[in-house]
Amino acid sequence: MMSCLLLSIASFSQTEPVDSNALEKRITEIEETLKENKNFKVSGYIQTQFQFGEQFSALKVGASNDNKNKTINRVGIRRGRIKFTYEKGIVAGVFQLDITEKGIGIKDAYLNIKDPWLKSMALKAGVFDRPFGSEISYSSSQREAPERSTIFQTLFPEERDLGLMLTLQAPKTSIWNILKLEAGLFAGNGIKMETDNRKDFIGHLSFNHTIKDILKIGGGISYYNGGVYQGSKNIYTMKGNSFVLNNDSTNIGKYAKREYIGFDMQINAITKVGTTKLMAEYLMGTQPGTNKDSKSPNASTLPTSDTYIRKFKGGYIMLTQDFGKVPLTGVFKYDWYNPNKNVSKDNIGLNQTNKGDISYNTFGLGMVWKATSSIRVTAFYDIVRNETTNNITDYNQNRKDNVFTLRFQYKF
Repeated sequence: MMSCLLLSIASFSQTEPVDSNALEKRITEIEETLKENKNFKVSGYIQTQFQFGEQFSALKVGASNDNKNKTINRVGIRRGRIKFTYEKGIVAGVFQLDITEKGIGIKDAYLNIKDPWLKSMALKAGVFDRPFGSEISYSSSQREAPERSTIFQTLFPEERDLGLMLTLQAPKTSIWNILKLEAGLFAGNGIKMETDNRKDFIGHLSFNHTIKDILKIGGGISYYNGGVYQGSKNIYTMKGNSFVLNNDSTNIGKYAKREYIGFDMQINAITKVGTTKLMAEYLMGTQPGTNKDSKSPNASTLPTSDTYIRKFKGGYIMLTQDFGKVPLTGVFKYDWYNPNKNVSKDNIGLNQTNKGDISYNTFGLGMVWKATSSIRVTAFYDIVRNETTNNITDYNQNRKDNVFTLRFQYKF
């Protein structure tokens, strides 16, 4: 930038007689341009990966397996993110795209307005991460495991939603800065177009505290309260280990209860061996779904299928360990998701229950090589185990759906 300034001044002085007022004006214009450039930032990252999976595995790149008698391998762009940020004064605008061989999609599009007086409030509006727990907002470019946990992929597809959120946090000079409250109203169906007149509430109260720069402790509690549109008169709720049908015609157009509560915890400790990080979350609540799936709404149209209301529980625990000056990090992760805690094993497949009620456990082991501050390579193997039942075809034994991921990432 300085060289451009000098060249501009030099060219100006060579083509015209020296005029101090004109020269000062030209310098002021260039300084203003440089100042504007500092307000505008471009960043991003690219994740190219190879995946190998067993017959029934669900890979994150490439097409699905069309031959369940054979294993599958694919190569593709898992994420191709480019983020534009313009910040001036108390307002920031953020726009992030995801560019892969599958197409171009919006990941973030929001404005953030900071409180200029108390400097303890901010208002965010648009498409952004839901303020629930820790893993949702943990950037994919920093996360040691390739993907978020099964329960978050199911309950919060695409992680983001369209909404309005208020953040409260005292200034860094205050002893209350360790606490942060995020609360907002959201459309409830991911980053897809809103389809109804209702809004879902999401709130997260968290704390973070650092002790002598060697120990960081954090945690929080989250709450989700919303609903899912009932497009059919057939509503099934659990009673004992059976679904009970309510087929009143007035059910159409009402909303099934969608309510979650979550607890999260993070510990970072720096020792002679290296940094040790422990993260864990536990979620439970009520989730409306279909007969074969418990995934949250993520479409631009209202659902028309029958509604099955389940009580769920699940979570994850992840441990990572750096190895001193060696740029390697070992990773262990265990996550589980039980979509219906009122039924299990051979009771599944009876009394209107189906594969949407089967629980999953995933054990993950991996290694991350941080080659430079911009380049990292991740090798990770997921061992997936499903609940078995003799009453559903293909689920009378553990399905072969383990996945190996080799990822190359460049961040800029």
